[in-house]
Amino acid sequence: MRLVLAFATGAAASTSYLTWTADSFIQRGVKATKGYGEATIYEGYEAAYALTKNETYAEWYRGQIDDAVVLENGTIRDWKYDYYSLDDYRIGNNILWWYEHTHEAKYKQAADIIRAQLDRHPRTATGGFWHRQPVYPNQMWLDGIFMADSFYARWTRLFEPHNKTAWDDIARQFDNIDAHTRNRTTGLLVHGYDESKTAVWADPVTGAAPLVWSRAVGWYFMSLLEVIPQFPPLHPGRARLVKYFTTLAAGLKKAQDEKSGGWWLIMSEPYPGAPGNYIESSASAMFTFGWLKGMRLGLLSEREYLKPARKAYRGLVDQFVKENDDGTLYWEGTVKVGSLGSNGTYEYYISIPIVENDHRGAGPFMLAAYEMEKREG
Repeated sequence: MRLVLAFATGAAASTSYLTWTADSFIQRGVKATKGYGEATIYEGYEAAYALTKNETYAEWYRGQIDDAVVLENGTIRDWKYDYYSLDDYRIGNNILWWYEHTHEAKYKQAADIIRAQLDRHPRTATGGFWHRQPVYPNQMWLDGIFMADSFYARWTRLFEPHNKTAWDDIARQFDNIDAHTRNRTTGLLVHGYDESKTAVWADPVTGAAPLVWSRAVGWYFMSLLEVIPQFPPLHPGRARLVKYFTTLAAGLKKAQDEKSGGWWLIMSEPYPGAPGNYIESSASAMFTFGWLKGMRLGLLSEREYLKPARKAYRGLVDQFVKENDDGTLYWEGTVKVGSLGSNGTYEYYISIPIVENDHRGAGPFMLAAYEMEKREG
């Protein structure tokens, strides 16, 4: 589907950073794939549609999913039934959004393919999903929680809401990652852990990675907010997840950079402010969004978090939003990638290039803008 768009772009034409970002990425084009980066920015379009009810956003978004991802027969284009990578499951959330909005069988069928893959996915001895087979055996990463467990919870809420075994299993993923990666002093979490303790970066006692990489923490923060509302209110796992969220929110408040309002790429001491470190835009957007949505859901105190959230949001706009010559918005300052398929050192993380208009940064910014604009009316 090719849409002819007649959006006004540019700061002077729009008071909404959400719609300005949405319009700008449509104008530049977003490759229609099932990758988790695209899945993340598509959530921004879900937010833009929720705020504006502009059907053009829905039409464009559907054009990114139909045939490119979900085929008419309910299968997923180029899906690998014997390839087990949590990153690939993130698109399931977007597929379920379309099922909830249309109730078309093909979306349910496509989501069921991913759900069945979870049943076959390799696990650690304690029941955690491997991040990927075969390259990351026995490893759980914060990223993987966002990639798989938000979908797992949403699918369960929609189709098997009384399946206690499934809810227990979802909670177990969070319990495992939190128990092995949380620093009890700072409240922050390192990037992941290796249950076998054999990875080059794994602590020989705990299996934990050495550093707090901000975007991984952001993925986890967002996933908690996605999963908590799905959980049965009386299931004991829900209270644990709320505690994980509020404890992390408090840790982020202590870690917020006073000058910029944002957060460093590597948040572990003594690296904030160190040569090569920088305020990173995707994580800063994720944390800002998390605080704002956490307040809206009643999980966080406005008295405690509204002022720093406003400061963080203003920092996003001032530091990372750029108006291009054609009036479109450019999103800057996003690190390209971060992986525990490395040695996990500070030198590794700061060596990764910064990229422009990355969907993993722009998507969370759209979500933060949605929360702020919904709040401000």
